[in-house]
Amino acid sequence: MIRVLIADDQDLVRLGLRALVESEDDLALAGEAADGLRAVELARRERPDVVLMDIRMPGIDGIEATRRIVADPDLAGTRVVVLTTFELDEYVFDALRHGASGFLTKDTRPAELLRAIRLVAEGEALLSPSVTRRVVREFATRPSRVPRPHPRLDALTDREREVVGLVGEGLNNEEIAARLVVSPATARTHVSRAMGKLGARDRAQLVVFAYQSGLVSG
Repeated sequence: MIRVLIADDQDLVRLGLRALVESEDDLALAGEAADGLRAVELARRERPDVVLMDIRMPGIDGIEATRRIVADPDLAGTRVVVLTTFELDEYVFDALRHGASGFLTKDTRPAELLRAIRLVAEGEALLSPSVTRRVVREFATRPSRVPRPHPRLDALTDREREVVGLVGEGLNNEEIAARLVVSPATARTHVSRAMGKLGARDRAQLVVFAYQSGLVSG
């Protein structure tokens, strides 16, 4: 059973998400929150598998709530999916930087949202290559962007650095394999090793590390 916590300050949105979650045999509602502080409180108490987190909420916003949840060692198994009105919401990258496993727009179809919940619960990152490219390109073109190399970057081999850069460009394992002329299994191994060395929770964080470390030019 996948336990889902819903955090959104709009009653109608919470109602719709609750109805969707409760309609599925393998999903269960872990609670609802109308503000960021309540979301963190419920996450710590209920320890859900997945949190659907709105960005703009009273108290503390969804980004700070995400940061607190991800930083809590007792919630290592909890994954946060950010809900946003627009794919290029100015706060989306910040949410990913603070540990969100991905994001969905609020007009996502119900079937896709349910698939996303299950995907993230299994430990996957919810970032399609095309959307990843748009989000990180937006971040990369900000005038204030200054590369901040990951402290464990030196632990990566040259090939692993190259792979992390390709992940940052939004390429999936098959595309990375084609670019490097290796097998998909080899590409997957490089990605997994890089994630382990960098302490990345999932592929979404690997994308963030790639941009922060200057491994992607934008």
